[in-house]
Amino acid sequence: MDFKKIIWLVVFFFIVTASKAQYKFSGYVDTESTKGAVYLSAVDDYRKISGVFPEQILNKIYPDSTGYFSFSGDNLPSENKIYRIHVDTCNEEDQNTTHFTGQCPNSKEVNFIANNSDTLMLPFSFDDEMFCRVVSKNEKANAFLKIDSLKHDMIFAFGTYRSEANRKINSKKWFSILQQYGEQLNEPLAELYSYSFFSDRAQPLHAYYMEDLKTNPYYDDLLKRLKDKYPNSSYTEQYREELASDKYLIATIKPDGLPWWIYVLFAVIAFSIFGNFYLYGKLKKMAGLIPAKEESLSKQERKVLELILENKSNKEIASDMFVSLSTVKTHINNLYKKLNVNSREDVKNLYSK
Repeated sequence: MDFKKIIWLVVFFFIVTASKAQYKFSGYVDTESTKGAVYLSAVDDYRKISGVFPEQILNKIYPDSTGYFSFSGDNLPSENKIYRIHVDTCNEEDQNTTHFTGQCPNSKEVNFIANNSDTLMLPFSFDDEMFCRVVSKNEKANAFLKIDSLKHDMIFAFGTYRSEANRKINSKKWFSILQQYGEQLNEPLAELYSYSFFSDRAQPLHAYYMEDLKTNPYYDDLLKRLKDKYPNSSYTEQYREELASDKYLIATIKPDGLPWWIYVLFAVIAFSIFGNFYLYGKLKKMAGLIPAKEESLSKQERKVLELILENKSNKEIASDMFVSLSTVKTHINNLYKKLNVNSREDVKNLYSK
């Protein structure tokens, strides 16, 4: 056999082998779950890694009497992708309402990384728990289970002491652990699994994530790793958009300052307080002047002042004081000079204030 024929046989072998590449995902469910269907889902949105989402489902089968199930075919992408297998014991009538939010109490699931040529097995664990082990030649397949284990340890650490000091210490510690573990796996999809957890606004780590995003180059580096390994993936585009959105949010928030209306409110309050003090001082000064002027009045002039304030006429004042009308006019003129007024109205206005 000549050399050219050998080359053609080798090429033909690889073509045939590649054309027959297919996946096989199999495993066992427990006795209670044998009554329900087992679903294989492709997760395109890493924010929907966990849950039951009908739009993600690729295939549905029923386990046999021993609980064994198997998915196989050759229709998956050749590059790694996030998949989920879950068993659901909800009846058909309840599924529409139970699965509306993606959370199903009657569902058990396992997430993993795989591609079209992977063979993956989900056996029972040593204590007969389902979906706790992933056996595959693809070393990235069980990354999510390991991250779930880290998250469980983290939750336990946070729950030990519910104090602010404990939260700060553990936030920094577990951020580093989750980030570094993903990098060590050399699998950006595993890093996205961690990222989707601590960047979730419903999680206690979200505030720390937003603060960490200001200075930590990790997030830009993760975007670069995604672009290098999965340049055309929906995961990469989704992460790029979320990262840009969070960075914009950080740039527009000034935690050390206050909203503009707060400053306006402070200014109004300060002006009001100052105005009240000023008015109070003016009134006090005016009130202080009147008694000072009254001290210079004679006894008869004080009596005339009281009767004027009672709206008595000159004739009535003369009658009440048993003096002549000319004497009343003299007292009134002296009163006007001492109070620095020109008329009865001025006197009344002075004392009305």
